[in-house]
Amino acid sequence: MKLRQVVEQYTTVKQSLGFRFRTEIRILKGFCKALGRVSMGQVRPAAVRTYLDGRDPVTPYWMRKWTALRGLYRFALARGLARRSPLPPSAPKVAVSFTPYVYSQPELRRLLHAITPERTKGVSPQTMRTLLLLLYGAGLRLNEALRLEEADVDLKERLLHVRQSKFFKSRLVPIGPKLAKALEDYEQERPADESSSRRFLRANRGTQVSGATAERIFRTLRLAANVKRSDGARYQPRLHDLRHAMATHCLVNGYRQGADVQLLLVKLSAYLGHVDISGTQKYLTMTPDLREQASALFARYALGGSHE
Repeated sequence: MKLRQVVEQYTTVKQSLGFRFRTEIRILKGFCKALGRVSMGQVRPAAVRTYLDGRDPVTPYWMRKWTALRGLYRFALARGLARRSPLPPSAPKVAVSFTPYVYSQPELRRLLHAITPERTKGVSPQTMRTLLLLLYGAGLRLNEALRLEEADVDLKERLLHVRQSKFFKSRLVPIGPKLAKALEDYEQERPADESSSRRFLRANRGTQVSGATAERIFRTLRLAANVKRSDGARYQPRLHDLRHAMATHCLVNGYRQGADVQLLLVKLSAYLGHVDISGTQKYLTMTPDLREQASALFARYALGGSHE
């Protein structure tokens, strides 16, 4: 049987069981494209390893691809659609783990000032500005912000209803008065709705804004605002890092105000929609501000209130 046919069968079974399977589908489609129109028996270990390794250094995404292919071959072997698995037995070690980028306040302002009609083709400047404010001000994931519908934005109660997001969880996200005012202003001037999706954020023709479009425009804004990494990391700052910056800035502010940081982590975990607190802790990169505030808090504790 052809590889593509087995992938289609496997995808159908997983989705019928309620799995979203979006990332896995992209991986498996890429695998089929890389190997061409071959049968299951023609897939060789060398070709699989070439697909897994790609052209860039090994990253944690290697493991994601390997896991998706392992599921495919378990499915095929159990049904007699393949005689053996050509996958490597284990994943290689990742030399450097990915570190999200924490934007500074000046960088955030520069990104907003960089928004012009020439840099946001296909999407209005107001839409892109509102998207950035949602990602940072409410700590939303990109797909959560783009999937918000009109009924999900309650400006009177200052609440966002995020429905069936990651881990199939829904949550209510309270927002501050400044963000609520920005959303109200956008609601009054956004493009007319020409589709049936009723999305809150809309492209110029009233249609849904795609994640790919948002990422493309953001890369242009980032370059125009001269926001870039200087730590030698492979990835440049991303849209998703606005969520990370929001979480880190909340913790810094909590230290400054003398808040119970452990309790703050629990609240932040619920606000961000994480399954447990461990999902939140990985967002809290030790920035210079965070180190300074944590050291001051420890000094007050150790020295009986002094932080000299």
